[in-house]
Amino acid sequence: MRLSAISSLLIALALGGCSLAPTYERPAAPVADHWRGQSAPTGTAINELSWQTFIVDPQLRGLITTALDNNRSLRQTLLDIEEARAQYRIQRADRVPGLNAGASGNRQRQPADLSNSGRSEVASQYQVGLALPEYELDLFGRVKSLSDSALQEFLATEEAARAARIALIAEVSQAYLVHDGAQRRLTLTRQTLISREYSFALISQRRSVGTASALDYQEALGLVEQSRAEQERNLRQKQQAFNALVLLLGTPDAAKSIPKAAQASPMLVQDIAPGTPSSLIERRPDILAAEHRLQARNADIGAARAAFFPRITLTGSFGTSSAQMSGLFDGGSRSWSFVPNLSVPLFDGGRNRAGLSLAEARKDSAVAAYEGTIQTAFREVADALSATDTLRREEQAQRALADTSRETLTLAKARYEGGIDSHLRYLDAQRSSFIDESALIEVGTQRQIALVDLFRSLGGGWPGEKLANR
Repeated sequence: MRLSAISSLLIALALGGCSLAPTYERPAAPVADHWRGQSAPTGTAINELSWQTFIVDPQLRGLITTALDNNRSLRQTLLDIEEARAQYRIQRADRVPGLNAGASGNRQRQPADLSNSGRSEVASQYQVGLALPEYELDLFGRVKSLSDSALQEFLATEEAARAARIALIAEVSQAYLVHDGAQRRLTLTRQTLISREYSFALISQRRSVGTASALDYQEALGLVEQSRAEQERNLRQKQQAFNALVLLLGTPDAAKSIPKAAQASPMLVQDIAPGTPSSLIERRPDILAAEHRLQARNADIGAARAAFFPRITLTGSFGTSSAQMSGLFDGGSRSWSFVPNLSVPLFDGGRNRAGLSLAEARKDSAVAAYEGTIQTAFREVADALSATDTLRREEQAQRALADTSRETLTLAKARYEGGIDSHLRYLDAQRSSFIDESALIEVGTQRQIALVDLFRSLGGGWPGEKLANR
C-alpha cells in the first residue's frame, strides 16, 4: 500500500511540472505575399496533385515506383527516420519512473580482529525485490523539454525523408525526360544523315560527269560528317541519361524497364497553379523540417533554464531480505528503502549560464536557417514559374520557326533541282532546318524539366503521406 501511494505521488509530481521553454511563435515569412508576374495563375492546384496524378505517362510512373522501392540514398534517409524515432523514445522514457526486478546474494568473511565478538565470522545476505532506478522529478520541465526537443528532431527527420522522396521523383523524371529528348534528337539526326548521304551520293555522281563543282562536293561531304558527329553526341547524351536512370532505379534489371523509343504523348500535367507563398510554407517539407528544428532549439532553451533550479531525484527498493536463502519469504523478512536526493546548483564556473547562452544562440541560428529556407524555396518557385512561362512561349515560337525552316527546305530543294538556285543555298536551308528541328526538341525537353522543377519546388503534393513505416 505504501509503495502504491509513493508511486502515485511521484507520477502526480512528474506530470505537474512546469515548463520553462519560451512560448513558440512562428517567425514571419521574409518573402512577398504573391509570386511576381503570377497574379492569376491557371492550371491544376498543387494541393490536388500527387505524383501519381502529375506523372501521366504509365511507363514513367512505373520507373518512379521502382526507384522509391530500391534507391539506396532514399533507403538510407528512411533509416535515419528509424534512428530519430528510437532516440525520441529513449528520451521520452525518462519522463516516467522505471521499475526493475532483481535478486542478489552476498557472503563475506570478517577477520577476528574486525569482529565485535572477537572471532572470525562469515555473514550472508540474500535479497529479492523491486527497485526504482534513479528518477528525476521534473518540477521545472527539464526532462519534458529534452523530450520535446527529441520529438521535433524526429519530425524534422521525417520531413527530410519526405523531401528526399520528392527529390528522387524529380530526378527520375528529369533523367527520363533527358533520355527521351536525346532519343528524339538521335532519331532526327539519323534521318538527316540518311538524307544527306543520299544528297552526297547525287553530288558525287554529278561531279564525276562534270555538272557539280568541287565546292559542292566538299559542302555536301561536310554536312554528312556534321550529321555523323551530331549522331555520336546525341548517342552519348542518351547513354549518359540511361546510366543515370539505372543508378536512380537501384535494381540489377533496371535497364530492361527503360523504354527504348521516345514517347509520343505528354508525360506530365502541363499546367500547375502554384497557390500562394503562405501555402508553400505549410506544405514544402524542407521548410517544415526547418521549423521543427527551430521548435527543438526552443525546447532546448527550456532545458537550459531548468538547469538553474534544484533537481530532485529518487531511488528506492521494496522486497525481502534474509541471512539465509531459505528464509527470503518468511514472515518479517520484508525490506524497503527510499532515498530522495536534492541537488541545488551553487557554483558551476558559469557552466549553466554558458549552456543557456548556447541554447539561445542555437535558436537564433535556427531562426535564420528557417527564414533562409523560406527565401530559397520562394526563389526556386519563382524561377520555376518564370521558366515554365517563358519556355512555353519559346516552344511556340521555336515550333513556328521549325515549320518555316521545313517549308524553306522544301522550296530550296525544288529550286535547286529546277536549276533556279545554287547548291549553296540548298545546303544552307538544310543546315537551318536541322538546327531549328533540334532546337525545338531541346526547348520542349527543357519545358518539361521546368514543370518537374515547379512540382518539386512547390512541395510535390504529399498530403498525409506516411513515410516512416516503409
